[in-house]
Amino acid sequence: MDASVIAPRYLTDHWHDAESAFDVTSPSSGSVLGQAADCGEAEAKAAVDVAWRAFEHWRDVNPFERAATLRRWHGLIMANQDELGRLMALEMGKPIREGRGEAAYSAGFVEWYADEAKRIYGTWFPSHLPGKRLLAIKQPVGPAYAITPWNFPAAMLTRKAAPALAAGCPMIVKPAKQTPFTALKLAELWLEAGGPPGTLQVLTTFKPGPVTQVMMDDPRIRKVSFTGSTDIGKLLYRQAAETVKRLSLELGGHAPYLVFDDADLDRAVSQVLACKFRNAGQTCVCTNRIYVQDGIYEAFAERFAAATAALVMGDPLDDATDIGPLVDGAGLAKVVEHVDEALAKGASVATGGRATGGLFYAPTVLTDVSSDMAIMHEETFGPVAPLMRFSSEEEVIAQANDTPYGLASYLYTRDLARAIRVSEALEAGLVGVNDGVPAAPYAPFGGVKESGIGREGGPWGIEEYLEIKYVSFALG
Repeated sequence: MDASVIAPRYLTDHWHDAESAFDVTSPSSGSVLGQAADCGEAEAKAAVDVAWRAFEHWRDVNPFERAATLRRWHGLIMANQDELGRLMALEMGKPIREGRGEAAYSAGFVEWYADEAKRIYGTWFPSHLPGKRLLAIKQPVGPAYAITPWNFPAAMLTRKAAPALAAGCPMIVKPAKQTPFTALKLAELWLEAGGPPGTLQVLTTFKPGPVTQVMMDDPRIRKVSFTGSTDIGKLLYRQAAETVKRLSLELGGHAPYLVFDDADLDRAVSQVLACKFRNAGQTCVCTNRIYVQDGIYEAFAERFAAATAALVMGDPLDDATDIGPLVDGAGLAKVVEHVDEALAKGASVATGGRATGGLFYAPTVLTDVSSDMAIMHEETFGPVAPLMRFSSEEEVIAQANDTPYGLASYLYTRDLARAIRVSEALEAGLVGVNDGVPAAPYAPFGGVKESGIGREGGPWGIEEYLEIKYVSFALG
């Protein structure tokens, strides 16, 4: 699929040509890639009708048949890995190497949940009465609605849709306005895999409010999964109460990385670099605060700055590129604001520290950072790594936990006892110990505190789309 030539369309139980559309622009070149359908209230209401009709059929499809369809979808995603990587590079500036990696990661969720579809087990359990037999079974919760972000447009779609479809729940996806083409391509591949009409729908829109309001108001939408900002997540939480929908919310983060003085410096630098600068720092689990113990602070800062300076910034379609553009002007402005404020309060630039034209910002390391700087409290979502000293384990744990967020945390140490103590003490849904990139399709992903509720991935992810029904048999 070439984004520059496709007609604007959206998918319910079949493809529809759009009555209105909006431009999709490349953050790298600034050029218009194509147009996407601008769906609204009418399209959303029709999509719910379609989803309910699809649910009445899909929930009764044999789980092995659902699994086989997911398996075919997985194969098609992998066969289109290069095209999906290219779409992500065009739409949101992700370096194409990372885009291809994300396509494989997204396929991993589909593969995992193809198997999980066959593991939705019920349980017989004993009764205190000899004339009874008791059973708990799991059934699909119903049609689901997913709101996916621009920074992982393929992986976040499959992380939500694959468990829903495996469980027997049709899903309506509202992708970010920056990245509609990746979602549409994945939906196209679902249909090619034999996915029944209406089981996976994609409504693109420039104004998400009316579409989402329909979904939140309709009691037939039984489950909502959202990845995005904490403010929007709180709004959805309130709206979901009216019809008591089930929710998965993966919200903002402000991940600390704790580097202790017993660290292997070269390996620590490598892990922190991978954690910080993926997708130009535009991921919810990128480290935003790097705490380095006094004994190695100077050596770590020097090596980390040198490694950061060696990153290649450029065209995301070039395989040599490590750092692409920020997604839009607002994202760039926040990076500039955070760096300027830190410098005004006494921070120093070890490397980078400047916008380089367009939406590009040089990968940056700041030293002499203090806790009163905004960058240590607000999510920057850009290629800026602030380094701050610490002395004791107790001190740095308190600093790491001093945030309303709790999505990811990281530490590097060769002391096993410390690794256990600190990983247990950090208030986060996932912790990487000597591992800057811990996420996997078969592992639970989600946050605590204001970083969200629920878990996606692994066997935990499909439970979000299943209800438990208790059945009591009196034998007479």
